Amino acid sequence: MQTNNKKIKVLIVDDSAVVRQTLSSIFQSDPDIEVIDTAVDPYFAAQKIQTEIPDVITLDIEMPRMDGLTFLKKIMSQHPIPVVIISSLTAEGSLTAIKALEYGAVEIITKPQLGTKAFFEESKIRLCDVIKAAAQANLRKKIISYSPIDVKPKLSADAVLAKVNSNSMIKTTDTVISVGASTGGTEALSVFLQALPADTHGIVVVQHMPELFTKSFANRLNELCKITVKEAENGDTVFPGRALIAPGNKHMLLRRSGARYYVEVKDGPLVNRHRPSVDVLFRSTAQYAGSNAIGIIMTGMGDDGAKGLLEMKESGAKTIAQDEKSCVVFGMPKEAIKLDAADHILPLDKIAPFIIKLK
Repeated sequence: MQTNNKKIKVLIVDDSAVVRQTLSSIFQSDPDIEVIDTAVDPYFAAQKIQTEIPDVITLDIEMPRMDGLTFLKKIMSQHPIPVVIISSLTAEGSLTAIKALEYGAVEIITKPQLGTKAFFEESKIRLCDVIKAAAQANLRKKIISYSPIDVKPKLSADAVLAKVNSNSMIKTTDTVISVGASTGGTEALSVFLQALPADTHGIVVVQHMPELFTKSFANRLNELCKITVKEAENGDTVFPGRALIAPGNKHMLLRRSGARYYVEVKDGPLVNRHRPSVDVLFRSTAQYAGSNAIGIIMTGMGDDGAKGLLEMKESGAKTIAQDEKSCVVFGMPKEAIKLDAADHILPLDKIAPFIIKLK
């Protein structure tokens, strides 16, 4: 929610009249958001920005005259403004989405090829939440609050995995690093994972990200990192030198069979309005790894992962929260810190060195 009476000014850039009209209607229905204008392509958008600078821009990728990625790069190099990509990106186009995030987009929302208007209406809350969060983004790097519209109850990790009070985990020499991130997390994870040596403890990651994009994200990190990075598949083993990233639209849980850690990838209800949910991963890590684990909560809007990190700490795990200055959005780490769930609060570039010293 806004802390003052100033509305968030939004410029909608999309070549579809239906999309422009539908998004305008949705945003205008929120008392904290004002659509100051719409544009059919980046050239018109550039002209409008000269007249009035918006707080947030929504941007399609595939447009005439100039594509959205080119426009995004120009914005970020000349006059950084929070940008939310809203585009019909397919599996083949998921690398484009990753590039958009690297270029500075705050968030990605995929619209279907068919039934776009109905999809937007059903996604009204998320759309408005993303705009509000984007307005708070720290553009030195790169979201989701809540509007009072009729919605389903916000579910906790109990909806996927019941909490176990006993802590009978036997200490072993195997350590698991469990990481949760949201807005700004693609960059944060890239910085963190690239700084780790090839023999780092096994890593499991939940990054709030649309379905289909996580595979491209994992593949791209795999090319950059010393460790192996892959999109998790059900039953994948967690072992040193490997990071498993939860696939979009699926929960990922850490499991254990004897001395072997592995992941379970499964469907389930939204938890904290997310699937995958950081809380689900962290709870399973607390239950199956206990004091053998290290928990890290990174940049992101909302509170997903805060309670889970506390459960990890209570199970004996070492816990870390990214500090405010290095976060794009200091939401998830802030909530974890409020719960006293973090043993250490560190800037992003200090997390990997700290982990290495723990080995």
